[in-house]
Amino acid sequence: METRKLTTEEINRLIQQGCVAANWQNINVVPGFKTDHIHNVRFSGEVQLGTFNGTFQLQGGLTLHAGLNRVTLHNCTIGNDTFIENIPGYIANYDIGDHCFIQDTDRIVTNGHSAFGNGTLVSVLNETGGREVPIFNELSAHLAYILALYRHSPALTERLKDLIARYVENVSSDRGSIGNHVHITSAGSICNVAIGDHAVIEGASRLENGSINSNAAAPAYIGCNVMAEDFIMASGATLTDGAALVRCFIGQACHLGHLFSAHDSLFFSNCQGENGEACAVFAGPYTVTMHKSSLLIAGMFSFLNAGSGSNQSNHLYKLGPIHQGIVERGSKTTSDSYILWPAKIGAFSLIMGRHVSHPDTSNLPFSYLIEQTNQTYLVPAVNLRSVGTIRDAQKWPKRDKRTDPKRLDYINFNLLSPYTIQKMLAGTEILQTLQRVSGETSAEYAYQSARIRSGSLKKGIQYYSMAINKFLGNSIIKRLENLTFHSNEDIRRRLRPDTDQGKGEWVDLSGLIAPQCEIAKLIARIESGEITSVSQINDTFCHLHTDYYHLEWTWAWEVMQRWYGISLDTVTAADIIRIVDTWKDAVVSLDRLLYEDAKKEFSMTARTSFGADGDREQKEIDFEQVRGAFENNPFVETVKRHIEDKTALGNELIARLQPIA
Repeated sequence: METRKLTTEEINRLIQQGCVAANWQNINVVPGFKTDHIHNVRFSGEVQLGTFNGTFQLQGGLTLHAGLNRVTLHNCTIGNDTFIENIPGYIANYDIGDHCFIQDTDRIVTNGHSAFGNGTLVSVLNETGGREVPIFNELSAHLAYILALYRHSPALTERLKDLIARYVENVSSDRGSIGNHVHITSAGSICNVAIGDHAVIEGASRLENGSINSNAAAPAYIGCNVMAEDFIMASGATLTDGAALVRCFIGQACHLGHLFSAHDSLFFSNCQGENGEACAVFAGPYTVTMHKSSLLIAGMFSFLNAGSGSNQSNHLYKLGPIHQGIVERGSKTTSDSYILWPAKIGAFSLIMGRHVSHPDTSNLPFSYLIEQTNQTYLVPAVNLRSVGTIRDAQKWPKRDKRTDPKRLDYINFNLLSPYTIQKMLAGTEILQTLQRVSGETSAEYAYQSARIRSGSLKKGIQYYSMAINKFLGNSIIKRLENLTFHSNEDIRRRLRPDTDQGKGEWVDLSGLIAPQCEIAKLIARIESGEITSVSQINDTFCHLHTDYYHLEWTWAWEVMQRWYGISLDTVTAADIIRIVDTWKDAVVSLDRLLYEDAKKEFSMTARTSFGADGDREQKEIDFEQVRGAFENNPFVETVKRHIEDKTALGNELIARLQPIA
């Protein structure tokens, strides 16, 4: 923008208004500049000033005019219609945008050459080092997963560090930036912090070496008494009420507050942390910990709900805090649960009690881990019939608070996917092998460091089979929907996958579910130097997420042929009808189990605390007034509709295939 020097008249007027300058010739102003609203300002170094014509409407009806009052500016650019007042210290080496409001803040300074938190090494999972993740503005959960866990490939790690270092160099500067429409009030020291558009900082105690990547679509907010050092804060994130963070990445729409403290931790999209503590934690999307007595340490989580008093230990009092644990997506820890790392817990598991024998249940998802007499008991697959599991799966998409159109994390919310079904297939084989080797008459079976009771094992096989049939049936019905077939050959053409991509094992890269072979291709491209920027990596994650259902069908059809004993060359309409009938039985059976599980919430035991001073009749009335009747419960109604809708969907496909069966 074109600028000019101050006129002699403007300099004299500013002096009359209490302003001083080391050298008035070092001050440049834009066309339209007026001195009317500049009072008691000390100018130092090179300073550029915009116009001051706008006003700010504050709570309670107070109107303040844009301008400068009681502030020292050193090497600063001030945008148009900005208000700065009462800065006891000074503002140095900052470019401040338009329409900003800065008041009662101790100091805002860029000191030396800074990367504003970018490139900070976070010692995630292992406190002593070895899995450091360099955080930066564009970090995704999926890239962090590879950086932290794929240490078996040193060439990959070094190449990624080089790409990130190049990014860090590009965003480094000896001048900080404050975007447009930023509000900063009653804050303490802000040092080496880059602040994006529309950010709000109210009462923060100390912010040092960080980036607040706010924007108009997803403003970031920092509230009272927050202390953050060496941090990156993504768009739409919130830090409030005394949160204390050191060497942390705070992802999009995360909320950390109520005295929550964390160091060397990564929090990705929609995480929520209050009251408790996190140390060396990889918190994938939707990791939630809300209680004062909860400590998450040296663990990898996603879609986690941590109960009060949840705790882990990464120290065996030998070589230090070097142990780590993985709790796969969708798991829950109950109150006062404890896990001694190392351990690996399967997806969608429920952890109750203390577990000190280092279990690995990764191939037995949807299980309960229960402590009895200091022993871990495993109840496989039982979470498939839990109302809580289904409710969680339904609520996660609804609780996505990200409003930024540019999303860092690509999140797959599917409860049943190639990732979980492949584990159920492996789990079924494990349970059947245990039964065959130890004998069907055994009362208990030993697996890893856990015990499985005979009845639990048999039901586990049954529940896994139901879920596998449900997933495969869903896939084939989706593949054949809204189409008319005149022959078995028509059906075979439609069943043929569109791509060979998707075969083999799938992985969950902290929210992104994708074929492992495709991740291997990405890694090869990184190692070879074909990929030259972080944005190319994120684009690959985006494509894998967008193509998920095409890739899923390739995998599902491959599994379906083995599971049902069919092949593409010989499959007929009669085979499809058989699969759909099996699918209907599985869906209805699982829904009925959910229905019965929901009914427990309306039992007489559940009514114990109702009708405090009345008889049984008053207790029942009180219960129904608060909780409603069972049959009218929204979830129960959803289950009943689901049974009807899925039955009708299966019958419709069967009717289309009957003429050629």
